[in-house]
Amino acid sequence: MKPIISVKDVHKTYASGHVALKTINLDIREREIFALLGPNGAGKTTLISIVCGLVNASGGSVTVDGHDIVRDYRAARSLIGLVPQELSTEMFETVWATVTFTRGLFGKRPSPRHIEQVLRDLSLWDKKDAPIMTLSGGMKRRVLIAKALAHEPRILFLDEPTAGVDVELRKDMWDVVRRLRDGGVTVILTTHYIEEAEEMADRIGVIANGELILVEEKADLMRKLGKKQLTLELQEPLRELPSALAAHTLELAADGHALIFTYDTHANRTGITALLNDMREAGIGFKDLATSQSSLEDIFVDLVRQPR
Repeated sequence: MKPIISVKDVHKTYASGHVALKTINLDIREREIFALLGPNGAGKTTLISIVCGLVNASGGSVTVDGHDIVRDYRAARSLIGLVPQELSTEMFETVWATVTFTRGLFGKRPSPRHIEQVLRDLSLWDKKDAPIMTLSGGMKRRVLIAKALAHEPRILFLDEPTAGVDVELRKDMWDVVRRLRDGGVTVILTTHYIEEAEEMADRIGVIANGELILVEEKADLMRKLGKKQLTLELQEPLRELPSALAAHTLELAADGHALIFTYDTHANRTGITALLNDMREAGIGFKDLATSQSSLEDIFVDLVRQPR
């Protein structure tokens, strides 16, 4: 299937000499939720700005549904809705007026029916006549999403969409994003909330120091890089790891009251049986055991810490 967004050899160096992006290649599929993760200053916003035609790349090309973002800017940009990280909108305007006005900026004919549907989908219908200055931070962010959807884009960029939003409202907005995807919209989001990507994304991209270091299906990423741990609660505490257990990847925890064994679930042998045998021969008993799977946050931290 032809990608709806194709980024080829894009790089960006600012006049100051700062290298914001190093040769990015990325294809975004139609109707997927793609999460772009990275620490502050990694290049996430620069990449989004280039794809949306707001910043010129130093080299490379971007096409949106086959339209070059530079040579065919109007056609490419009309397919994109962008929700910026900053809450910037006319505070004295009503919700209805600002969303309607945004639709007109893209040369779209008035469509009260579409605007109503967008506001209803975002739980803003009862606030349609309210001045934006009277809304909560979470509602203002929803207004930004409504403005981005006003011209019926096929692609929606969300730059930190739930920053400053409480947990309950954040989950409501996750539902909104899923409904948009189900309705045919391709969604690309940047986020600092790891659980947001873990909850919603179909694929994950990790960017660090201006370099796209990994793009994977979320499930494949969790399977390949995620680790499982076996925690053994000991009957008697240990001061240090005994030499009889040196062959195993172990960590002493809980002031010596627990052993943590990290293993690969996809290896031919996990090593758990051998560990338990060695513990028994060494006279080390345990009261309880539990397993845990590393989270996407653990994986992300490991990736960005790796020297490049």
